[in-house]
Amino acid sequence: MPRKNFLLSIPKPPHSIKRKEALPWQKPKPISEDPAIENKLDAIMTNRSYVPAIEDIDFLKGPNARGIRLQLDYLKPQVLLNKHGIEHTIVVFGSTRIVEPQGAQDRIDSLKIQLEQKPQNKRLIKKLAVAKRIQHNSQYYLVAREFAGLVGKSGNGPNDSQLVIMTGGGPGIMEAANRGAAEAQAETVGLNITLPNEQFPNPYVTPELCFQFHYFAIRKLHFVLRARALVAFPGGYGTLDELFETLTLIQTRKITPMPVVLVGQSFWQKAVDIDFLVDEGVIDEEDRDLFWYAETAEDIWLSINKWYADKGESLQP
Repeated sequence: MPRKNFLLSIPKPPHSIKRKEALPWQKPKPISEDPAIENKLDAIMTNRSYVPAIEDIDFLKGPNARGIRLQLDYLKPQVLLNKHGIEHTIVVFGSTRIVEPQGAQDRIDSLKIQLEQKPQNKRLIKKLAVAKRIQHNSQYYLVAREFAGLVGKSGNGPNDSQLVIMTGGGPGIMEAANRGAAEAQAETVGLNITLPNEQFPNPYVTPELCFQFHYFAIRKLHFVLRARALVAFPGGYGTLDELFETLTLIQTRKITPMPVVLVGQSFWQKAVDIDFLVDEGVIDEEDRDLFWYAETAEDIWLSINKWYADKGESLQP
């Protein structure tokens, strides 16, 4: 047995922070030793150089910290997506301007009232023509909403986050997709981007899975990182950007090929003349097969599953 006196000689554990005696640097140099000490210390401790780097917002926003910002832009969403068990996604793109049918009709009604007051106003006439096209295309809002519901109901129920809908988090088609998933009580992801003009995420993204990126490049990385399919609805520059970037990555085999579905054949064949690109020799014949067209939610869902079945895999590995 240990000797009793030996145990009594063991010192008690010190306080985790407090000390009985202050260390030399815990108090400033006495004024009695240097009357100007107060001004000198103030000049040092109020200087921007003395602010810790992680608290210095100006430094973190400056050009020298861009590499760190890129890492943080990637890391925070990555940590939270992993925390929620988000393993695979189906990414949905499409115009922010294609709203649900009722919203499209409301816009038409408003413009007709304005035109009654100014029937020869060319600007209003043009706006009404565009509004009618939006109303026609609002069918895609319904398709996106229904398709996302099918994805949300797949797997092992609402708590199964192995395959979820991911969008850019904005309005229009993205709203429809997040909405359909939310209505299926499934988690759904939105990747917003900071822009010079204020924007709001659509209200159907799962709050814990709505992210705001500073860099488009990092946002794009997260779009493809877990993607098992890309579904592109009619859209503008942003949709075309994401679509062609993904097709290029697949074409060059920089990423493993995955299904790319273009919803609305009549729109896409007018927007992009793939046959012309093939005929001009700027893409190969086989590049036509990097995507296909679909019209309905069920067709999108069934075709993606068939693509994986033909490959000998499951959509949800």
